[in-house]
Amino acid sequence: MLLVISAPSGAGKTSIVRKLVENNPDLKFSVSATTRAKRPGEVHGKDYYFLSMQDFEDKIKRNELIEYEKIYDQNYYGTLKTIIDDSHLKNENIIFDVDVNGGLNIKKIYGSNAITVFIQPPDIQTLIERLKSRNTESEIELNKRVARAEMELTKANLFDYIVVNEDLNEAVKKVQEIYNKYKT
Repeated sequence: MLLVISAPSGAGKTSIVRKLVENNPDLKFSVSATTRAKRPGEVHGKDYYFLSMQDFEDKIKRNELIEYEKIYDQNYYGTLKTIIDDSHLKNENIIFDVDVNGGLNIKKIYGSNAITVFIQPPDIQTLIERLKSRNTESEIELNKRVARAEMELTKANLFDYIVVNEDLNEAVKKVQEIYNKYKT
């Protein structure tokens, strides 16, 4: 089973995914690859596979990614095929923390084997406040994230489920219920 969690930046998808992995030892986290720089506290191979632009583009040429996207014409993000192949061989349930287009691409490839959940912020202002509180982006980057979030919010209805993250514990509980319904 592939549990795909997608959302605009700042909606809380990573916090929800971390709680689910913590609460479900049978759920394997799919570590995404990216070309962006590590943020303080992030660990290569745990939070992301941090790759150079050349390494990422080589993986694209060798067809080693399930899905990928270059975001803000700046950094690549994607899912390595080996993550899914290895987990399939071990009959593991996998949880993905991916952007909205990535989530839709995984669904397109894996169909009913992929359960997609869109994490929606209560409103755009809450999303902006969450992004500002991170203190990880400049004003220009923040504006780009908000513009992208507005586009991503229009795709929510393409997901199997929509969970509004007004209260983190409630959102985790709802996603846990979805996982319980489908896990193998």
